[in-house]
Amino acid sequence: MDEMTLQQLISDVRDGSVDPDDAVAQLTRLPFADVGDALVDHHRTIRQGMPEAVYGPGKSADQCVAIVGELLEHGTGPVLLTRADGAQRAACLDAHGSADEANQSMLWRRPTPTREANVLVITAGTSDLPVAHEARLTLQAHGFDPSLISDVGVSGLHRLLARIDDVTGADAVIVVAGMEGALASVIGGLTSGPVLAVPTSVGYGAGLEGITALLSMHASCASGISVVGIDNGFGAACAIARSCR
Repeated sequence: MDEMTLQQLISDVRDGSVDPDDAVAQLTRLPFADVGDALVDHHRTIRQGMPEAVYGPGKSADQCVAIVGELLEHGTGPVLLTRADGAQRAACLDAHGSADEANQSMLWRRPTPTREANVLVITAGTSDLPVAHEARLTLQAHGFDPSLISDVGVSGLHRLLARIDDVTGADAVIVVAGMEGALASVIGGLTSGPVLAVPTSVGYGAGLEGITALLSMHASCASGISVVGIDNGFGAACAIARSCR
């Protein structure tokens, strides 16, 4: 939305020709900025209560620099770039300065935690950590201060039992697991809070690059588990942000 349009909208509200509720409705849809190959959404936080995120794959380094730059220059909130490759990360760091990084994702202007919910990210194995780190960084972008527990999968449940108080004390849990994905059912049977299951592409041949874990999580006998796509730590974190208002 340019300055003239905004001034006209304010003027219309002032003289009564536009109802304030109608003006708010317009503002929740506008504006976006045209940076050439992308239309950058500046009002996502107003509409969704969630910061904008930039998906790296398929974009050039220059496109990532332009989109991130637009968000940084014309906003004050956190800016998240996910799944960036080496060239994209190097170009963005050179253009926009340091960022918090995790599993190829980058976060500028990480906010001071404002969300009171106690969110736990837990992994079955060490190999699941890259996805867990993506989820954790995304949660931080949304104002959470999440905890992380790793390598407590079902091949050694005594490891999980040693942290049972952390699990039952969490308001919400993101469970990241490959192989057969059984940890999600275990956690779902232990805690009353929302459980977001993330299947990972970790596993041997019959793991089918995460499909076995995905189907297992969907077939869980622990009722109420929600499942996101394979390796989608970002999506799990966004789902938690929506549910923990």
